[in-house]
Amino acid sequence: MFNTRITELFDIQYPIIQAGMIWCSGWELAAAVSNAGGLGLIGAGSMYPDVLRDQIRKCKLATTKPFGVNIPLLYPDIEQHMKTLVEEGVRIVFTSAGNPMTWTSYLKQHGIIVVHVIANTKFAIKAEQAGVDAVVAEGFEAGGHNGREETTTLVLLPLIKKVTRLPIIAAGGIGDGSSMLAAFALGAEAVQIGTRFVASTESSAHVAFKERVVASVEGETKLLMKRLTPVRLLRNDFSIDIEQAEARGASDEELKEILGRARAKKGMFEGDMQQGELEIGQVAAAVKHVIPAGEIVREIWQEFIHAGKSLSHRFGAL
Repeated sequence: MFNTRITELFDIQYPIIQAGMIWCSGWELAAAVSNAGGLGLIGAGSMYPDVLRDQIRKCKLATTKPFGVNIPLLYPDIEQHMKTLVEEGVRIVFTSAGNPMTWTSYLKQHGIIVVHVIANTKFAIKAEQAGVDAVVAEGFEAGGHNGREETTTLVLLPLIKKVTRLPIIAAGGIGDGSSMLAAFALGAEAVQIGTRFVASTESSAHVAFKERVVASVEGETKLLMKRLTPVRLLRNDFSIDIEQAEARGASDEELKEILGRARAKKGMFEGDMQQGELEIGQVAAAVKHVIPAGEIVREIWQEFIHAGKSLSHRFGAL
């Protein structure tokens, strides 16, 4: 057995957590990851309250293992989502994109384990003060909504380690066992992985998006829209329009007009690879196959063990 404070907190076999990604992580993916020994998360940011309730119930039927729900705190109907979590008996909640002080005490009062996603030391301290059980330290390499500071995972983890006693889950740029081992060397007790699981059989992403991720190469993602909500995007016609508008000093109103409505759904869920918003991490360049989520969990774990033994052997030779 390989135990950390995170595996004990969630009662899971492997310290591998599938990120709760909008439009990509429904109950099928969460259940598959949990059944494989990791922790699967339903991404509630793109779901209406009745859809989230249905997703939770389906996940319960598909796995007897622990699973959780990720909720961006900027979600417009957040009160209803929180009510749904309590009514459906969800035991683990990851919050992100907002102030952890707002909802942590409410969730904890209902016996829910709370983890908050942060990208800087300021919010790591605030999350601990709010009473969360753990934090996700998400570096600049990550996909989706990101930190404005552009601090990479390699730099962020030691900084967070110095300011909190909470267990740390590393995220951003992690897609295999070797990068997982590097995160552990810097103080992480688990990893959260998103991009690798987008390209899984059970991901709810459109097949065209999965294929685009697999076909992507180094340098095709960029952090944009920092004045609105920073997001890392794959290059396409939409991202080029946004980048050019930012370069000429477009106003927030013009940027919002270009962004429009449901742009992420158009790209990741409906498959419009040119006009949709394609949120993905830098590590997409290393993802070459769409395979079942359970295989991804087992592959990463085996790589982690092998990398650890190999490194130990090399140090033993010194």
